[in-house]
Amino acid sequence: MKLKTLLKFPDMITLTPTELGTQKTHQYLLGAIGPRPIAFASTIDKAGKRNLSPFSFFNVFSANPPLLIFSPARSGKTGEQKNTYENIKEIPEVVINVVTYNIVQQVSLASSPYPKGIDEFLKAGLTPIPSEVVRPFRVKESPVQFECKVNQVIELGSQGGAGNLILCEVLKIHILEDVLSSDGLIDQHKIDLVSRMGGNWYCRSDKNSMFEIQKPLSTIGIGVDQLPEFIKKSNAFSGNELALLACIEQIPEMIGSTYQESLSIDTVSLVKDCLKNNKILAAWEILLSKK
Repeated sequence: MKLKTLLKFPDMITLTPTELGTQKTHQYLLGAIGPRPIAFASTIDKAGKRNLSPFSFFNVFSANPPLLIFSPARSGKTGEQKNTYENIKEIPEVVINVVTYNIVQQVSLASSPYPKGIDEFLKAGLTPIPSEVVRPFRVKESPVQFECKVNQVIELGSQGGAGNLILCEVLKIHILEDVLSSDGLIDQHKIDLVSRMGGNWYCRSDKNSMFEIQKPLSTIGIGVDQLPEFIKKSNAFSGNELALLACIEQIPEMIGSTYQESLSIDTVSLVKDCLKNNKILAAWEILLSKK
């Protein structure tokens, strides 16, 4: 295959949100930005009526102070605010419950556009339990619950589809012991989290979908730019594979080794197998071995 063909960029379309309209823009945003964690937000109004609703415009943004942010957007059709937003304006407190596979259908049911004052705990068949420091109730079936006070509400617009950033400071964290590992931290295989994709699609974080990458927190890789030219110019490796080779702090010095001027099909295959199994030094041994 010619180098020119390898470096050809794929065909792309270019879109302008103001020309697309809100609905299409929303679909493209959610189709591309995912999976998104889900905030199952429990709120209460000044009359004491409960509300429970999921939001996938959500994430954690700070550990000190511990801040979560989610966004109940205005209705794209009517421009009206969500009940969650209205409740938080009255009672600036919220419980963020995490969503797992065991309750995902109940969470979806709770997202129905019920009229204000309808209790989604009852509609979704979920169990409300009292919080310790805030007024909204926790969801018993959720393995992790964050009791939060609302520090700030930032309105992003007045038209349909406009978001409202709810900045929540975590005051209490409740964790089901069953999802903890032996070191007392949350075991990513046990918690079985669920996230949102575009359209009707969800994603399950189980052993079949998760993989581990050691974060380069204490080491600094040499970088792809410092790889030997015979590797970079071979066009035999993907960007991910080159990054794996470049994550070492220095190229290994091996007695009697020499760079190969070209890579055979067998050599490339062996190196790829090593990289697939995260055996970085073994891959370098093959690349630096004598012909």
